[in-house]
Amino acid sequence: AERTRRWKVADDLPWELAAGSPRDAMLALCAESFCGVEMFLPDYVAGGLNLVRDDFGMTWFVACWGYEESKHALALREYLVRTGQRTRDEIDAYAQTIAAGRWTPPFGTARQMTLYGAIQEMTTFLSYKKQEAAAEAKGDALLAAIYKRIARDEMAHCGFYVEVARLLLDEDPAGTKADLAHVFRHFRMPATELIPRWDEHVAAMEASGLDRGAFVGEVWLPLLRRLGLTRRDLPRPPRVAIEGDV
Repeated sequence: AERTRRWKVADDLPWELAAGSPRDAMLALCAESFCGVEMFLPDYVAGGLNLVRDDFGMTWFVACWGYEESKHALALREYLVRTGQRTRDEIDAYAQTIAAGRWTPPFGTARQMTLYGAIQEMTTFLSYKKQEAAAEAKGDALLAAIYKRIARDEMAHCGFYVEVARLLLDEDPAGTKADLAHVFRHFRMPATELIPRWDEHVAAMEASGLDRGAFVGEVWLPLLRRLGLTRRDLPRPPRVAIEGDV
């Protein structure tokens, strides 16, 4: 990452294109919503570090992950302001609204959160690639360049989580598969319930092609393949008895 992938918000994005960027309300709304999700970084890092604080390697990764993720919100904030689609005061007020909420980890063990991380990063990568394509289609080269940079980070993070998940499968196949099935059944993107106007954002994402079908076909199944698994390898939830069953 240090040699080939690290980038600087101020220097490595084509900000000279800001003045000519199209003002598209839907693109701006999605950028604002993604920015909001990224702004929960303090909660993500604190939750992650507390779970893995006794493991040097994972602790180091969370710290590096937090640094790389921090640039995502910064880039999207700057995009909205430099293109004139939000004022500094509006962005500051939005940040205060976000900071008023608190995100808590959805799962209670380091292994479950590692598996969650793999799914979440793959989903986020797909989300940003869909938005990159939408920005390109509407002639917003600056926003497309920002999403391209962010998506590259997200896929790198996903790759790390996948490698750790493979080690977990080697160490405890049955337990890891059970956790993977549990995390998938209860998966939700982070902090979505805390983002203002999230229902509008969901509608925009579905319009760009990221719906439940895309999640299964472009996130879940490819992720299983990367782990050398199929859906048949995962345990099914226990059947709930219904009164009157024989």
